[in-house]
Amino acid sequence: MFTPVLPYTGYAGWAFLERTYEAQRETFDKSPLITRDTEYFEANIGNVDTPEDLVSDRRLLRVALGAFGLGDDINNRYFIQKVLEEGTLEEDALALRISDERYREFAEAFGFDRGTPSTKISTFGAEIAEQFRRQEFEIAVGDQDETMRFALNAQRALGEIAGSESGTDTKWFRIMGNPPLREVFQTAFGLPASFGQIDLDQQLEVFKDRSEQILGTDDPADFGDTELQEKLVRSYMLRDQLQDITVASSGLIAQTLLAGAVSFLDSLRER
Repeated sequence: MFTPVLPYTGYAGWAFLERTYEAQRETFDKSPLITRDTEYFEANIGNVDTPEDLVSDRRLLRVALGAFGLGDDINNRYFIQKVLEEGTLEEDALALRISDERYREFAEAFGFDRGTPSTKISTFGAEIAEQFRRQEFEIAVGDQDETMRFALNAQRALGEIAGSESGTDTKWFRIMGNPPLREVFQTAFGLPASFGQIDLDQQLEVFKDRSEQILGTDDPADFGDTELQEKLVRSYMLRDQLQDITVASSGLIAQTLLAGAVSFLDSLRER
């Protein structure tokens, strides 16, 4: 498997990754494991008629889940089957009751609750295979630098959300319900980890206020703009670096104080 090249950390590393993204993706996509999995998926997904068919084939399921960033659920076959069976048409469907927005996107994409599933559409296999390749590249980047993985995810997910027909608040809830995307916004906006514990409607208002202050807009429909995405990622990267420096400085201060205390105690023993 090709390992993405990331010679720098922080925003400098992000700038390098952006410049070399296409070339690195091309090489990564040609990796034998990626090629075998995607070719198998495209050749066989058309034979899937039911959610049970999909979860019964581990190779198909790996690509299907991986395309939506849900690869860790591959052993939760019963749960995944229920998500797909219930779909998204009914208000009490399982995918709509889960806070993680990715399950809704997954169930909606396959459409097993809509009569003829998407698996029967001729272009579906290629579309999911491409999503899988992109997600797998993001994971490979994240194995070296998680902040860059989150930034890549933000670029992809924001374009999709911005282009949807949902209302402004619904788009914000989709952002808040996507864990990696939420992390980017929360860090970029300087919000603490405990922020997620307050009332959801209050979170929405804070996100919108901070977005207006930092990005110049509170409408997610604008987030498809590449310059705005870059502004968000830059704020995220710089604040993340600042947090690392603060933690490192605190640790250094603690070590210095501890070393001083030990030295003082040693001097008392010698008296």
